[in-house]
Amino acid sequence: MTRTVTAELTPRTDTTPAVADVPARDKSGAHWVGRFPGSASLDDLAAGFHAGATVFIGAIQTAGGRVTVVATYRPRERAYLMHYSAKINSGDLAPSAVPPMPGVNIDWVHDTPAASKAAARAMVAAYGIVFPPALVSRHTERAAVDMTITGIIGKSILDATGQEVVVKKMSDLHAVGASYGVHKLVSDPPHWSDDGH
Repeated sequence: MTRTVTAELTPRTDTTPAVADVPARDKSGAHWVGRFPGSASLDDLAAGFHAGATVFIGAIQTAGGRVTVVATYRPRERAYLMHYSAKINSGDLAPSAVPPMPGVNIDWVHDTPAASKAAARAMVAAYGIVFPPALVSRHTERAAVDMTITGIIGKSILDATGQEVVVKKMSDLHAVGASYGVHKLVSDPPHWSDDGH
């Protein structure tokens, strides 16, 4: 004799479709500055520019000058945060108009316009932004270095051809740097790059 067992199925009462959890976006503010850190190492520069920048800096040091490298490579995510915090802070762009960037889960919009701008202002201050940062720049392309140069006035430096140049003023370094493929962006005091931008 065969016994038939009938299983009782409990009907599903929850008809809500399953939705993947979406993480809440993190409000903008100075705490974002520590994320996506940039580099101040010459080793993070593109090969060709790395070589020229290294030799140029070496020439300055050999001449008796001092060089402090502040920034080289800047990840695109960091450039995005810097660019749009500056735009919001200056009033050039509404927080709600900032386009999203994959991997950067930031919410630029706070409870009030004043709070949104204050958060952007805090980011600008924490980044130390002086000039409006480009969204895509020579830094994001590993082809720029921000550096401060001191102690070089009155010293003699060799350019890439071996010619001796007496540095009477800081702008005398511009031609020397260019001989090494390191070009000065005059409007941005610490900034040098492979093309002057």
